[in-house]
Amino acid sequence: MAQVATLDERINESEMKAMDANRYATKKTIAQGMLDIALLTANASQLKYILQVGEQHQFYKLMLILISLSIVLQLLVGILFVAIGSLNINKQQDQTAAVILNDVILVVVFIISVVNVIISGFGIEYSSQPLRLIDQHAKTP
Repeated sequence: MAQVATLDERINESEMKAMDANRYATKKTIAQGMLDIALLTANASQLKYILQVGEQHQFYKLMLILISLSIVLQLLVGILFVAIGSLNINKQQDQTAAVILNDVILVVVFIISVVNVIISGFGIEYSSQPLRLIDQHAKTP
């Protein structure tokens, strides 16, 4: 025979579901923020490389603009993560704001992804001494 849940058990279960949704959203936001930090670190490294190489890089200006755009957009997403992380989705007025912010974040993250695919397409070569890489390429026939 199946057991019938008491009223207290059903109330506790519904309270746990509400808390779990907010906790999930918070953890999701934190995880996305950590991924954003990882990408920001990679872009900072790319920016350092492109600034070291300077005008000698074939696509210097384009890469400088794309990497800078990516970093600025990532900072914007970071600020939006802080804003959305402070919301309590158990409250109706916060749910609307969270949905809107989540959609904005989704669009900006998509743009960041496209920009970083373009950056990767132009083939940044990593080296502790990038100018030697350029000299090696210049010497090869």
